[in-house]
Amino acid sequence: MGTVKTEITLKKSVDVAMALNGTIPETDVHAVTIQAVVDTGSMTLIINEEMRKRLALEAVGKKFVKVADGRSVECVLTEPVEIWWKNRSSVERALVVPNSPVVLLGVTPLEVMDLMVDPVHLELVGAHGNEWTEWVL
Repeated sequence: MGTVKTEITLKKSVDVAMALNGTIPETDVHAVTIQAVVDTGSMTLIINEEMRKRLALEAVGKKFVKVADGRSVECVLTEPVEIWWKNRSSVERALVVPNSPVVLLGVTPLEVMDLMVDPVHLELVGAHGNEWTEWVL
């Protein structure tokens, strides 16, 4: 299967909450719209240090992760980030992988947003159609 890329918008969750309660104007919300690589081999949102700084995300911890070449790398874990794909969203803590050349959208946000990779058309699609319904048990 080839590489699947998709446009997503990342927003600093704390800023979104502050804009909602009127503490800051909506124009002050740190946000960026980018092309991300959909990576079903990654668990969460992977960003680099440049993206962490653009979104003004605070580091809340560190975590060791295994990267594609098998090395174990220490990564910064950030405060929550809103991930938007079309009309769907997820909130995740991003992992800052040093020198990562791309943003990776992993399986946890894909599951939360009910998304899957269409292997025939090499695109991200709704797992249960275009309408997003959150399942409540």
